[in-house]
Amino acid sequence: MSKTGIVELLEAGLRAEALRQRAVANNVANLQTPGYRRLDVRFEQLLAKAMESGEDFDVEELEPELYQPKNTAVNPNGNDVNLDVEVGELVKNSLREKAFVRLLNKKYTQIDQAVNNR
Repeated sequence: MSKTGIVELLEAGLRAEALRQRAVANNVANLQTPGYRRLDVRFEQLLAKAMESGEDFDVEELEPELYQPKNTAVNPNGNDVNLDVEVGELVKNSLREKAFVRLLNKKYTQIDQAVNNR
């Protein structure tokens, strides 16, 4: 079990989404670069593995990782970036980021109310 609280988990999620945003932007920027393979971020899998282990872990030590999935079709110039896929990833990333921010705001409001006995 983690000694990490919900705030730390949400903050870690935000860090992962920021890295994913940069990866998507990099993929789009290299849309026509011969031989370029798209990047993605591995975080949710790392978090799930840490949580399933049953051992204590520090979410601050769980860093999102950039990797090349290499599971998408490659065009004739060796590039596997698909603009439609990247736009979809951008939308999903934006929605996750908004959810994390809203949850963090709610948690901070609860903490403020508890501290100020409202």
